Amino acid sequence: MSGTFKSKKVLVCSKNRLTLSSLCLCTPILQSLIGGATTEDEGLDLQLKFNPDILITSEDLETGYGIRLVEKVKIHNPKIKALIFLARETTEVVHEAMAAGADGVMFISSVGSGHGDFINALTTTNNDGVYYPKSVRAAATAIIKQPPELIDPLSEREREVLRCIIKGMKNSEIAESLILSSETIKSHVSSTIQKLGVRDRTQAAVFALTHGLVETDI
Repeated sequence: MSGTFKSKKVLVCSKNRLTLSSLCLCTPILQSLIGGATTEDEGLDLQLKFNPDILITSEDLETGYGIRLVEKVKIHNPKIKALIFLARETTEVVHEAMAAGADGVMFISSVGSGHGDFINALTTTNNDGVYYPKSVRAAATAIIKQPPELIDPLSEREREVLRCIIKGMKNSEIAESLILSSETIKSHVSSTIQKLGVRDRTQAAVFALTHGLVETDI
């Protein structure tokens, strides 16, 4: 993992100062760290000042709310990759984090469990993917809404690409998996985003999960 964030700037926010210190001292983060904050306002100020590439935050902050911080940061910098740790593991909170634009959602309970959520999240989002591990996807789909009637329905190939996006695969990996060119995958991703009426691939994954548009291996 050393060098993963070379040339990228990382901002870390957490209510727990011990957790904040531990994250800041994580080798790949330490090399790219631009600041640490314990409140929503501090996090937003640092984002505006340094324009980081990656935000890592907990749900709970000393004052403010981590999910709201993600939402505000995404408004100022839509290209930032945001990872959030959730203390609550409910469908509603998972949907809220996804709707805020979180590129990676992890449960605090998974840290140290041996599943590697944090490292996988760092690697996936650094490669422009989205990371929702099985436990998060299970919570997201616990209450499936009736799939919406799309004016222009997704093709089966677009659904395959969408499943790959949900798994956090980047375009080159999807191309290899489906034995297609990267340009073809790029076209499918673009058409899928357009058909769903969302802003980007992260929102496409969120929309698909919360509306039951595709089946996933949870």
